[in-house]
Amino acid sequence: MKFVIQRVSHASVTVDNEVKGKIDTGFMVLVGISDTDDEATADKLVKKMCGLRIFQDSEGKTNLSLSDVKGSLLLISQFTLYADCKKGNRPSFIKAGKPDHASKLYEYIIEEAKKYIPDTQRGVFGADMKVELLNDGPFTVILDSDEL
Repeated sequence: MKFVIQRVSHASVTVDNEVKGKIDTGFMVLVGISDTDDEATADKLVKKMCGLRIFQDSEGKTNLSLSDVKGSLLLISQFTLYADCKKGNRPSFIKAGKPDHASKLYEYIIEEAKKYIPDTQRGVFGADMKVELLNDGPFTVILDSDEL
């Protein structure tokens, strides 16, 4: 499982010209799921993500968490995080989770995240989404379950 976390001033996701999720200060997170991922993996990454202290305190140090700043989450499914570009110029996505498995786990991740951050917004699994964001910093962190 991979989470690409961007600290944002604001972010939104649109499907068919309709805004599906929108946040102000918080994290816009691209979520990649493989077939080997499960709820235990999701629990670990969600807890780590929600506890990250990457917002500035009064002294300018990254010492505050998402809940400390009353921030929001925007979670967007992103199977392309599992692109394999080793051979040729066309990425292979065979390491990405099959849609049925990935969709269920994505829904689980959203519900678990809401336990930590009640204002958790979402994209639409499998849809052609347009994502807009203002990365604050810029500050981007990658959580990979293979590295935890």
